[in-house]
Amino acid sequence: MAKVLIVEDEETLARNLAEKLRGEGFFVMTAGDGEEGLDKLRGEHPDLIILDIMLPKLDGLSLCRIIRRDAATAHIPIIMLTARGTEVDKIVGLESGADDYVVKPFGLGEFLARVRAVMRRAPGRPALQDELVSNDLRLSLTGRRLFKDGKETKLSNKEFDLLVELMRNRGVVLSRDLILTKVWGYDYFVDKRTVDVHIRWLREKIEDDPSNPKRIVTVRGVGYRFEG
Repeated sequence: MAKVLIVEDEETLARNLAEKLRGEGFFVMTAGDGEEGLDKLRGEHPDLIILDIMLPKLDGLSLCRIIRRDAATAHIPIIMLTARGTEVDKIVGLESGADDYVVKPFGLGEFLARVRAVMRRAPGRPALQDELVSNDLRLSLTGRRLFKDGKETKLSNKEFDLLVELMRNRGVVLSRDLILTKVWGYDYFVDKRTVDVHIRWLREKIEDDPSNPKRIVTVRGVGYRFEG
């Protein structure tokens, strides 16, 4: 399991990024300032660092330069996060040793795409899982496409995200609250019935008989379980 260190002082953002990366199969550590980040870096040896520029105690640019000067850490890919998006800021960040540069605010989809791209370029580093397969279903994570019996089945963005969460946790009962948190996010307020509606739509696309589902099973009073 690849390790990611997130060095970010905005707690909500750090928590959201960590949750998303854990869903991608990473082991995630967080640090709230540059000095803590440096300590965890030296103790845990992560495979990827997500690094905010504006940090307490030790700023991100200085930490990036320290990482690149040390032979033991110089190879670790770094994605910088910042609210400053001018060309000069990007040049400074990249020349300090960052592999990529993401300007806040950004979408989690864009963030994951950049993580995948950086990990693919990092020699000898674990790559993210690209596909989820269950019998006649094949889900391409990077392409965000579903194939059933070799033929593509169109999904909405939320249907796709929901199916990813279910397939990643096959055999495990996921409550509606957990699904809302994982798929819709902490700050997205929707009725729990939204989950049921999307499950119904998803069943119509992947079940042989949506009225008698065999893949997405309802666990009464709790939520849903994917069988594959």
